[in-house]
Amino acid sequence: MSSPSLSRSRWQALLKEYPDAIAAGVCAVLVLIGWFTLDRGWLGFSLLILAAAYVIGGYQNTLEGLGTLWREKELDVDLLMIVAALGAAALGLWRKEYYFIVDGGMLILIFAISGVLEGYAMSRTERSIQGLMSLTSDTARKLVDGQERMVSVAELQLGDRVLVKPGELVPTDGTIVEGSSELNQAPITGESMPVEKTVGDEVFAGTINGNGALKIQIDRSPESSLIQRVIRLVEQAQTETPPSQQFIERFERGYAKAIVLLGILLGTLPPFLLGWTWEDTVYRALIFLVVASPCALMAATMPALLSGIANGARHGILFKNGAQLEAIGQVRAIAFDKTGTLTTGKPQVVQVMAIEHPDKLLQVAAALENMSEHPIGAAIVHAAQKQGREWIEAVNVRSEPGRGISGKVEGKIAVVGKAAFVQAQAANCPESLAKQSQKWEQEGKTVVWVAYDNNILGIIAVADTVRATAARSIRHLKRLGIDRIVMLTGDNQRTAENIAQEIGIDGVYAELLPEAKLEVIRQLQQQYQSVAMVGDGINDAPALAQASVGIAMGIVGSDVALETADVVLMADRLEKLEYAIRLSRRSGQIVKQNIVFALSFILILLVANFTGNMTLPLGVLGHEGSTVLVILNGLRLLKD
Repeated sequence: MSSPSLSRSRWQALLKEYPDAIAAGVCAVLVLIGWFTLDRGWLGFSLLILAAAYVIGGYQNTLEGLGTLWREKELDVDLLMIVAALGAAALGLWRKEYYFIVDGGMLILIFAISGVLEGYAMSRTERSIQGLMSLTSDTARKLVDGQERMVSVAELQLGDRVLVKPGELVPTDGTIVEGSSELNQAPITGESMPVEKTVGDEVFAGTINGNGALKIQIDRSPESSLIQRVIRLVEQAQTETPPSQQFIERFERGYAKAIVLLGILLGTLPPFLLGWTWEDTVYRALIFLVVASPCALMAATMPALLSGIANGARHGILFKNGAQLEAIGQVRAIAFDKTGTLTTGKPQVVQVMAIEHPDKLLQVAAALENMSEHPIGAAIVHAAQKQGREWIEAVNVRSEPGRGISGKVEGKIAVVGKAAFVQAQAANCPESLAKQSQKWEQEGKTVVWVAYDNNILGIIAVADTVRATAARSIRHLKRLGIDRIVMLTGDNQRTAENIAQEIGIDGVYAELLPEAKLEVIRQLQQQYQSVAMVGDGINDAPALAQASVGIAMGIVGSDVALETADVVLMADRLEKLEYAIRLSRRSGQIVKQNIVFALSFILILLVANFTGNMTLPLGVLGHEGSTVLVILNGLRLLKD
């Protein structure tokens, strides 16, 4: 059993992390208690409970509304809803019809829940930046007079030299001055294969060193490194307010101003213009505040979008907020990252050409590559296992970074690697193999040569394979009316064009760094306005944040991509993108229906109030009834 102090600290932590959600939950409980006890002889208790609900649920919205009024001299819906709720409470106390107080509590509760959803959406930015920061190294091996010294990355200066050992993160951008290795640049460029780096080549912070030690000279300050620029780009893109959000904010404030102005006029002019009594005038003005409060109008959107979000979740599509569910149906252009999105992101053996013995070719290659940690080697081993090949373990294995691997298999020399490395240790080199190797390389495949006992056995083609559903998904998206579909990648132009042609992509942008991907998205937005970006890596984060809708792959996607994106395809199934767009368009139709109904019903209630044919109970009934109908209509998507 936990101690009181432990329980208290746990509650304090929860209150600090989720204050809005807890306030909304407490408000809901208090409103229900006040409602159920109202007619049970506990009037004083009920009123006290409902007053507490008003304070707890409306405190934050009241502060925000008054803050907006004080700083910007603007009225917003937050303040209008509080005024409407207090008006309902005052009218209930005046006429001793206390259910109006419950109605005001419901108004406050609805807005409290909206505040919780908004707070969740805003917290994504902080989590995204934290995920990016986790990719950077805090320390580096600085070389001073030939000796290693561990220092903070922040202490490094231009011209310093650092040592990066095998398997370590590169601490900051720089140029190799000694050594060679293969670096995994997927977190930065999205390249599917490790890239060979040697003296004079540039390396990026956050990339992963392979099996060779590197000495790097710093030619850019750590705060100007590529990964730090990615972080700043994500921050900038996520804090930009889209035009649609600006329109909604202007509409809310304009609506609030109009209702307040009309309420004041209705509460003061009728005795002079229409001969109404002051009691009747105040009564009509309070009814006006209740029936004109935008509950049905505000409920026109959220229930429909929330049910759409729930529908998407059942089908493996995570929408992080309702605005993005709405936005994805308006997309006119889509940019796809290549590696891990249109392709599987994992090298696989796609073709084999042997001179005489295909079985021996895979057996020898797997025997050597089984001792390697290279992704290409893993692909060869996996292919041999899949075909049921067995091999004898290699001995005296030696890896040559960037060239290949050699060793002894059954007492004879075996060599696997690049053409020049293998051919230098073999007596034969059939012209047919050389031609086939050249053809595969032109198709963007990596060619591995295999020799055994001084004779070349054959060649193996390794490539990042296209997802099985990619071509079909692209066709279906075009049928939905998407104007343009392009591919963005850090890979070379030739590989990218081959894949684009295979699956029906309209355009290709290759050899891109994260900044370049971001610029492509901006160019597409200038032409097509609403643009979606589909990606999975750290290098995609700025483009995902800039896009009208960022979509991440849920399984292969990096933590930063998942946090930055607005939509996540949980099972990495591209065909679900078509369903997401159709779901968005249907929810958009329901929202439009709700808006028309809500505005029409508010207009009817207002006309009835002005003609004197409306009582407060009827006004509340009409107001709440229209809200319930709008919510039920919005929940239709839950049935699918």
